Amino acid sequence: MADEYDEFDYDDEDLPDPSLKNILEQESLQWIFVGGKGGVGKTTTSCCLGTQLAKHRKKVLIVSTDPAHNLSDAFCQKIGREPTPIQGFTNLSAMEIDATEDLDKMQRSMEDATGAGNDEDGTGIASLMSELTNSIPGIDEAMSFSELMKQVQNMDYDVVVFDTAPTGHTLRLLSFPTILEKAFGKLMDLKDRFGGLIGQASALFGGGSPDQVQEALLGRLEETRAIINKVNTAFQDPALTTFVCVCIPEFLSIYETERLVQELSKFGIDSHNIVVNQVLFPEKDAEELGEWFDSNKDGMQKEAREICSKMMARKRMQDKYIGQCFDLYGDDFHVVLMPLLDHEVRGVEKLKDFSELLINPIDLEE
Repeated sequence: MADEYDEFDYDDEDLPDPSLKNILEQESLQWIFVGGKGGVGKTTTSCCLGTQLAKHRKKVLIVSTDPAHNLSDAFCQKIGREPTPIQGFTNLSAMEIDATEDLDKMQRSMEDATGAGNDEDGTGIASLMSELTNSIPGIDEAMSFSELMKQVQNMDYDVVVFDTAPTGHTLRLLSFPTILEKAFGKLMDLKDRFGGLIGQASALFGGGSPDQVQEALLGRLEETRAIINKVNTAFQDPALTTFVCVCIPEFLSIYETERLVQELSKFGIDSHNIVVNQVLFPEKDAEELGEWFDSNKDGMQKEAREICSKMMARKRMQDKYIGQCFDLYGDDFHVVLMPLLDHEVRGVEKLKDFSELLINPIDLEE
């Protein structure tokens, strides 16, 4: 039985525009997430989208929430934990956040507020925080993300582009409200047990009272929950938030994109754009290239024939999965095919050039 996806029709005029122009035109957008499987070009897509948004918005911020930060490498300049202006722009900045550092900073501020910073025997705030983070996976990221959102909301950026971690981390980010509810329950369970220990540490080292320590942690969690809930409401508003899925034309990436789209739908988060990176000759199909190869291979040297043969096998595979992508999402999503280049997309000028293809895609009907 022939594979139903071996060939697909690029010429359907009823398909949504195959570009991200709709994002630029939606001026109400404040939060744009870019996510997908690891290694599919999320950072490049985020940076390219940021450079395009900078043409239309007054102030744009790109934030990396991936522990393995790549924004510095993409822009070829040092980017830190505070918004860093991007060279060559007057209205584009970027920052890379660190969940561990943010949590440590939060812990120190709570110790200073309660006077419980001298817990050398591990019985004060540090021990309580450690127990909490070990008992509830993701609570450290939730509290860190809360701090980030509080910081970003106090800035005057028109739109924020999130270069997210691979899919699993991103989906956990969206579940933060549930995680925080678990944190409150866990904290109340631990309250009596840690109260006596913290009291001993306070008496020994002149720290704050158990009530102060507990109230400080409860207060910080309550503040975190309020921010996360507020942010979650904004994230579920399609006028304010959208999620751009990024993939490459391979089975695992397409499969993970399908899972991501389904999970986003469950969380009520808008998603109607898919960027497919690393596409071989998106303006041509495998059949067309196959005809050229068949008519020219006899005149090629053996090495050249083998190289072209491998390229044709890869092109056929890619066309198959691009066909599946259009079959799954073509009616409702803007599917953008980005070409595989013969060079890396690094530095402002190359990012600017490549970003044009997000807005003015290659003509597939040529």
